[in-house]
Amino acid sequence: MRDGPAVFRRTTEIEWPTWALITMIYGAWLALTYFGTDLPWWALLPAAAFVTCWQGHLQHELIHGHPTRNQGLNDALAFPPLSLWIPYPIYKEQHLAHHRSQTLADPLDDPESYYLPAERWASLSGVSKALLTANNTLLGRLLLGPVLVPFGFLKSELVNAVGGTGSRAAIWGGHAAAVAVLLTWIVGVCGMPVWMYLAFFVFPGTSLLLMRSFVEHRPGATQKERTAVVEGSWLTRLLYLNNNLHVVHHAQPKLAWYKIPAAYERNKEAIARRNGGYVFKGYAEVARRFLLTPKDMPVYAPSLSSPSLSSPSLSSPSLSSPSLSSPSLSRK
Repeated sequence: MRDGPAVFRRTTEIEWPTWALITMIYGAWLALTYFGTDLPWWALLPAAAFVTCWQGHLQHELIHGHPTRNQGLNDALAFPPLSLWIPYPIYKEQHLAHHRSQTLADPLDDPESYYLPAERWASLSGVSKALLTANNTLLGRLLLGPVLVPFGFLKSELVNAVGGTGSRAAIWGGHAAAVAVLLTWIVGVCGMPVWMYLAFFVFPGTSLLLMRSFVEHRPGATQKERTAVVEGSWLTRLLYLNNNLHVVHHAQPKLAWYKIPAAYERNKEAIARRNGGYVFKGYAEVARRFLLTPKDMPVYAPSLSSPSLSSPSLSSPSLSSPSLSSPSLSRK
């Protein structure tokens, strides 16, 4: 596999799997919101979380030129903000900048970095440091991340607006209008309280998304060693649209989600050599190692390796706590 984005020939292929995915995700979301108040909580919670996270990964797929040649149409299909807190145009802008970064995970170059510069870390209070360190355990990322990441993103947007570093009034106006339409459907038509939507859709959906990004990037010694592979099960591969095979995505960012597994299998051994063995069998392995143990410190220090991450087969993982400015759905 080649370093950096590959050049792809556009074809007239109709991406039926992606069109089916679009139909399923939005159809399931409409059904779950409409019937949500009649469903038992134990049925609604996993389904709503799954669909919200799934749509985040659909947005990621559409950013990269799928399922049509018309990016305006792709963007329209991705626009509905089911997670409520991040405008799609800002996510798109930051994610494409992430792909252009020559030093992934560097907070000064990668807008989706979860690391802090050393000077910023040194200026934090003890409470803030403890909170961000806890957020570097998997349990912390799942429970704290759905609050810290949106809060950090919104705080950063407010600081930028007040500081005059760039006006995004039109983007936020469009986002507010879209959220108003969604809430009219959720509350006015479906009769679902806002707290219920936040508790069953937004919080757990964001939590699932952050599980994928938890070990996604690290400050490795070289650019090639900064991106992970989590092989995962068929269910997590479907949920994350194979973006857990993240090395493949960064090498071939325009490769359709349903073609990524074959590309990974063809290059599996070469990928492990290329990224310094930064490969996990699945999220159970990630949980065994880092459920309660911080995987590293939330400070950008590519020359340092965390003892908790050392392993005969793995280099030091990284993604850290949110810099409190990154939506990272690479977010999605």
